[in-house]
Amino acid sequence: MEKDPSFNVLGSVLQLCSADPVTGYFRNGACDTCAEDQGSHTVCAIMTDEFLAFSKYVGNDLTTPNPAFGFAGLKAGDGWCLCASRFLQAHDEGCAPLVNLHATHVRALEIVPIDVLRLYGSDVF
Repeated sequence: MEKDPSFNVLGSVLQLCSADPVTGYFRNGACDTCAEDQGSHTVCAIMTDEFLAFSKYVGNDLTTPNPAFGFAGLKAGDGWCLCASRFLQAHDEGCAPLVNLHATHVRALEIVPIDVLRLYGSDVF
């Protein structure tokens, strides 16, 4: 698998989303992507309790540990490379998490408009 160039939605070099927990399609801590990434794990989301409850409700439990995959479960405040379509769905439902724009891959813009991402952009990073 060949990674797409690592640029963020702001036009600069893609920053790390999270090393603890390790996230990303390539499990390198960044929201890098490639043609094989069918889910477009490109939005660096900062988890909130509200979003985690929503995700579990729609069938993607991100809080329960799964040791077989080395997954400890997420909690509020964790960074995670989220599928762009799930982020957009959460936005439409009014429970989208914060976004680290510096760590959100430019390919997220194929699914989520930049104006929507900016609504949740956090300048904490």
